[in-house]
Amino acid sequence: MSRWPRGEAQIEQLIANKKLQQVIWGQANGAHLLQKASRTLATAGEIASQVPDSAYVLAYDAARYYGTAILAHQGLRPTSSGGHYAVEVALRAQFGDGFRPFGAMRRRRNELEYPTGPGETITPDEAQRAIQDAEGLLQAAQQLMPTLSIF
Repeated sequence: MSRWPRGEAQIEQLIANKKLQQVIWGQANGAHLLQKASRTLATAGEIASQVPDSAYVLAYDAARYYGTAILAHQGLRPTSSGGHYAVEVALRAQFGDGFRPFGAMRRRRNELEYPTGPGETITPDEAQRAIQDAEGLLQAAQQLMPTLSIF
């Protein structure tokens, strides 16, 4: 298999700017991240009605793990300077707007983690939507990973 051609220049720029780094061998395998994400998402579902804020953050974490799994499968991982945003940029550059929910979840999670005032909360319905969005990202990851090669 060859490199995923869509977004190749953007990925190379993220690497050049040290937002992503290339990894090899066992690090270039996202399977363990898919498992971690699935456990995290299951926990989000269990607590969504009682603690929707925490459920939302867990759903976001699961989505991030799914995205990071896809990148790991390509031999890529975000650096501390690239962080969560680099995952979003890399996914959207390569795989398009199907990963738009990840960006929205990232921004909403930031609002929850770093509130500008009191009362920044999530409803159980919003937590459930985040869980559904993360489940969609899981399906995308499962479909994409077999088609990917090392970048």
